[in-house]
Amino acid sequence: MTDELSPIRATESAETSETVAALEQELETNGVLVGIVMGSESDMPMMEKAAAELNRRGIANEIQVMSAHRNPDTVAEYAKTAQARGLKVLIAGAGLAAALPGAVAAHTELPVIGVPLTSKTSVGGGLDALLAIAQMPPGVPVACVGVDNPKNAAVLAARILGA
Repeated sequence: MTDELSPIRATESAETSETVAALEQELETNGVLVGIVMGSESDMPMMEKAAAELNRRGIANEIQVMSAHRNPDTVAEYAKTAQARGLKVLIAGAGLAAALPGAVAAHTELPVIGVPLTSKTSVGGGLDALLAIAQMPPGVPVACVGVDNPKNAAVLAARILGA
């Protein structure tokens, strides 16, 4: 058995590489650089502040609702495909157990910024979410901004992008 590719397989590999490169280029042309995700629709008013700050700076972004607990496969797929879709930074807002930022970070090599959010059932004014985001295990890094501070997450994303 030889380590060299047969001429047919080499051609298929080159064609596949060209197709993948063309798709990546097409996906990157949408200009969206920052993905903003949150665990619940009720988090939208707070997390829209991150989008507003990014928009003010001229940084294209997208905003989605997905729960690490109720839709773990959706979260994993979003994170796994983010880089191929041209995203450069992800912002994840979550309260209570605040699993979303870590779940996102577990499935991507992109920088993830966690925003701990308060709710009517938060412990210690959002301390539960803050600790859940800040205390990630080695190898699953998540940057963490202050409680209910998505604007700082957007500023940090802008700095990561050099914008």
